[in-house]
Amino acid sequence: MGVYNRFMNFLGLQEEEEVVERERIVETTEEPETNPYELRNKNKANVVSIHSQKNARVVLSEPRTYEETQDIADHLRSRRAVVVNLQRVRGDLAIRIVDFLSGTVYALNGSISKLGPNIFLCTPDTVDIHGHISEMMSEE
Repeated sequence: MGVYNRFMNFLGLQEEEEVVERERIVETTEEPETNPYELRNKNKANVVSIHSQKNARVVLSEPRTYEETQDIADHLRSRRAVVVNLQRVRGDLAIRIVDFLSGTVYALNGSISKLGPNIFLCTPDTVDIHGHISEMMSEE
């Protein structure tokens, strides 16, 4: 269709010509059948397991020395959440432990949350924490 015909169609002085497109029939040659096991695995590539973790565990830990924090880090690397109670350690040691665990959690893309005075929840990236606990003023 030329420019003149388009202009005339735009003004309504001429009817549009119908363009008939014909389908191309493309013959495909069938490939020899491959291994049916490979085809079955190819179809299962999009299947995702709902139960990604069978045994979700939360580990309770009450370290007395700085060396015990390596065990807590090992639990986090094994994708287990850890509740750490630091009420029985000196203040300077508790700060060192929290610093070490914060670095470990950061390296594993996890999170650390304070649950109470000197009690922390360290979680790997497979565990989501929603909400927060506000600190209550002691009435003593």
